[in-house]
Amino acid sequence: MVRLEKKIPVTVNGDALTLLATSTNLSRTRIKRAMTRGAVWLTRSGHHRRLRRATAQVRSGDELAIYYDEKILDASPPEPVCIADETQYSVWIKPAGVMSSGTRFGDHSAINRLVEKLWDRPVYLVHRLDQYAFGLIVLAHTRTAAADLSKQFRAREVHKQYLAVVSGIVAAEQTIDTSLDDKPAVTRVRPLAANDERSLVEVIIETGRKHQIRRHLAALGHAVIGDRQYGESTSGELQLASCELGFRSPANGESVSYRLPTTWHPDLDPVAPTPSA
Repeated sequence: MVRLEKKIPVTVNGDALTLLATSTNLSRTRIKRAMTRGAVWLTRSGHHRRLRRATAQVRSGDELAIYYDEKILDASPPEPVCIADETQYSVWIKPAGVMSSGTRFGDHSAINRLVEKLWDRPVYLVHRLDQYAFGLIVLAHTRTAAADLSKQFRAREVHKQYLAVVSGIVAAEQTIDTSLDDKPAVTRVRPLAANDERSLVEVIIETGRKHQIRRHLAALGHAVIGDRQYGESTSGELQLASCELGFRSPANGESVSYRLPTTWHPDLDPVAPTPSA
């Protein structure tokens, strides 16, 4: 698999595609594909942005950068499913494997870019969901709605509820109030069902730290099934789903709530046989 990271100072005016082709060993076809998938960047007057058009022109003083990873660019993400289009914002089911936002190596597997291409509508990311988890995520479509929703998330006014299958028996409700990355983090866990080896739990988070649920549950001794990073090495997908979101509509200020259809989480069953390693 080809992987290349290169920054290219622009010394003369010209077209970006030609400069990239002459500065790398990549074909023009490969570069065009990398551009459309968000792996090429332009820096001009201190501002950085993805450069997607093969016909784009650059000028002296610019800087081009290409972050080419064939494995990443070849990824074919599953398509998200819209469960509510409220014009100013929409609520989607993000499948496992779809990122919340892109990286310098591309954004074609990120939900905001996927929805932009599906709807040809502006998309503003206002919160994130773990790449390997699945479930509900809200996207804004106007700057005003994005500002409103972002403010609610920052103020911890958004109700976020999850389901997870974890190892071991969670016997009682617990609140985990342990800082993560030197920032406050609060997770509330309530057991719903169990067998001899694992439990189905409801999780409500009051903060939104990176991998908060996975890290807190692992520290509690009940790692999420399928969590290869913080739990034990197991087969199968991460058994963590965002199942409910509640907030004030940026359209009219009324309280709204959305739930993940039960047909989307049939595998969250603690009495099913434990996947073999």
